[in-house]
Amino acid sequence: MDFSLTEEQKAVQETVRAFSREKIMPHARDWDVQGSFPRELIREMGELGFLGVPIPEAYGGSGMDYVAEAIVFEEVGYADSSVRTTLSVQMSLVELTILAWGTEEQKQYFLPKLCSGEWIGCFGLTEPEAGSDASNQQTVARKEGDEWVLNGQKVWISNGEWADVAIVFAQTEPGSRHRGMVAFLIETDRPGFEARTMHGKLGLRASNTGELFFTDMRVKDSERLCEIGEGFKVAMSALDNGRMGVASGCVGIAQHALDASVAYAQERETFDKPIANYQLVQALLADMHVETEAARMLVYKAAWVKNQGDKSTIPVSVAKYYSSEVAKRAADMAIQIHGGYGYSNEYAPERLWRDGRVASLYEGTSQIQQLIIGRHLTGVSAFE
Repeated sequence: MDFSLTEEQKAVQETVRAFSREKIMPHARDWDVQGSFPRELIREMGELGFLGVPIPEAYGGSGMDYVAEAIVFEEVGYADSSVRTTLSVQMSLVELTILAWGTEEQKQYFLPKLCSGEWIGCFGLTEPEAGSDASNQQTVARKEGDEWVLNGQKVWISNGEWADVAIVFAQTEPGSRHRGMVAFLIETDRPGFEARTMHGKLGLRASNTGELFFTDMRVKDSERLCEIGEGFKVAMSALDNGRMGVASGCVGIAQHALDASVAYAQERETFDKPIANYQLVQALLADMHVETEAARMLVYKAAWVKNQGDKSTIPVSVAKYYSSEVAKRAADMAIQIHGGYGYSNEYAPERLWRDGRVASLYEGTSQIQQLIIGRHLTGVSAFE
């Protein structure tokens, strides 16, 4: 068993780390306050190859493995989870879904634009009544000749208002749940599509989160991403990829929380000595370090399984479940170590806590991950 990174993976880590610490991290606080980051940053990351890490070179990607992808998400997540979220959706939910399910024509047309950052993509699954119960789609696709007419609404869609292309899930037979689900691959600059930015988020404030509205929007049958009834399979396979992005990004949050806490503990003095001298502070730091290392190893194991081409649902679910909980705990302990300053946005822990909190909600809540893992262990599904 070899825990070392390859030379290629080390090069990726060094490049992304340098870029993130120079171009992203110094601005993260201001972007959080402003509620947005420059869209041009996505194009810049595309030019450096960050947007298409696991996508074959034939489609404009970098042709690297899933460990390299995890490294990119961790390093960007360390600097700013809002940027990492945008990157994760682009690569994990949109690009990899097109690569797995798209026609050759769709792959040739969409993937180079997405990998370069020329276009931004979004993943339209969640609805007001379809969160954890993804098969309860209320967006309806009605067939008319060789076209479909879409009507419905999506919520909590990362990149929603920025998106040039959207993967959209709909129900072709109302009431049939997963049996009637279908996915479309749609360019957003057409009549019947509207996106509105959602405001008031606890965290990830600099990432764009939107509501999507479809009003008699006409979609060609050739824009289907799958056969009728396969939409649920598309969604679940995409979420397996998306959970890798979240898990990796959570390792970045935890590592940032730890690094910031170590530095603060060494400089902050009480009773004439640094607080790093106190046993209880060291205990907090030790817990943060151990849990962060464990989370990273679970992420790397899941990436390794994906590299083998094996079914990765369980190792990815384990990594996502554990890492998202670790990110919350690490950020909370960082606030405790920073004391009153940890409660202020003058220091990073406050933002890390807010950004990390959502990780146990999206791409499947922690409770959903427990049920997925429990089904694997017992052979009994709690979803039925």
